[in-house]
Amino acid sequence: MFTIDKMSRTPIYEQLINRFELCILSGDIPEDGQLPSVRQLSQSLGVNPNTLQRAYAEIERRGLCYTVPGSGRFITKDALQKLKEHNTGRLFELQEKLAELRRCGVGRRDIESLLDSVYSEGTDNHYEGVINS
Repeated sequence: MFTIDKMSRTPIYEQLINRFELCILSGDIPEDGQLPSVRQLSQSLGVNPNTLQRAYAEIERRGLCYTVPGSGRFITKDALQKLKEHNTGRLFELQEKLAELRRCGVGRRDIESLLDSVYSEGTDNHYEGVINS
């Protein structure tokens, strides 16, 4: 289904949550789609089951999945909508951050270079060397 980076600064449970969100957004896990069991995913990723349990508890708290006793966890019908609404809030946060950067003297070209870098590589944290000092 997906991989995690055990050397990342991002905690494993957060990586798992992010991966599940991406799977929901991309349609890889459809509404009412069943999530892998904690045991199954723990073994395939080589991750402590408690870490997976923590990630699952968080996505359930966010209303993205529900548990059916004896059957497992499933994606809620409105999970995609909830994630889209959350991402709209992220755009507002980005707008505020961009305004702050503009006030601090960061130029538009630096922002555009960073944006191009993020979208061309499709990975996180690749800003080194993009901002002109």
